[in-house]
Amino acid sequence: MHRSSPACKVHALDAARLKEPGVTFFTARHDGELAAVGALKRLGNRQGEIKSMRAADSYRRTGAGEAILLRLIAAARAEKLTWLGLETGRHAVFEPAQRLYAKHGFVPCDAYADYVLDDFSMCMGMDL
Repeated sequence: MHRSSPACKVHALDAARLKEPGVTFFTARHDGELAAVGALKRLGNRQGEIKSMRAADSYRRTGAGEAILLRLIAAARAEKLTWLGLETGRHAVFEPAQRLYAKHGFVPCDAYADYVLDDFSMCMGMDL
């Protein structure tokens, strides 16, 4: 995330924030090796947000990112959340992620929480 984004636009949670109440961190492994990570953050009012989702470089385009996304969506549904959002970049490097999110029902939406939409950032959301 830091390689593709200006520092002021990196909204990923650091290790301490991944342990905060209301945040659940998930991993996907292949043969014991870490393939992808992601977190579900509860926003209140039965809404949630996907945070810090990333596939390891060696697992890009293998389905690892999709597996963690599906796990995050399933967790949100199991908790009876009614809406799930995320923030991602607008530039070409983020197009594979945008396509993955769209494939699973996310659509562009207005900014939420503390996000500001600009030439670099976009928000996507889905009703659950």
